[in-house]
Amino acid sequence: SAAFAPMPRAAISTQTAHPIKASPFPTSLAMAEDMSWEGEYPPSKVLGPIMSKMPSGLLGLISIVCAGACVYSIAQSGVLQQEAGALSSGSWVKWQYILGSFGGPLAWGTHVAAWIQRKNGM
Repeated sequence: SAAFAPMPRAAISTQTAHPIKASPFPTSLAMAEDMSWEGEYPPSKVLGPIMSKMPSGLLGLISIVCAGACVYSIAQSGVLQQEAGALSSGSWVKWQYILGSFGGPLAWGTHVAAWIQRKNGM
């Protein structure tokens, strides 16, 4: 095959690449707002434009729902694993339980957001 044939020396370029020029437009990273804080807890603005306006109780409720979805998904996957031949065939893997398992990290994040909002009086 010609794909692995050696290249003649004349075909190999020895030119150096041109340096990358900086863009005249600032990048989104350069325009980012400073999110540092002093004290025990951060201001609500660290939660972004949507969650910074949500009350602590609502974020806590969302956290409980997400945790419940995760626990339910793990429990149901465990039930399906007990069926004969389920592990060898993979029939215990269901998309809805995979989706529900993302509730664990979401529950953790929303409970932290609820704590931040509670500390900020929301």
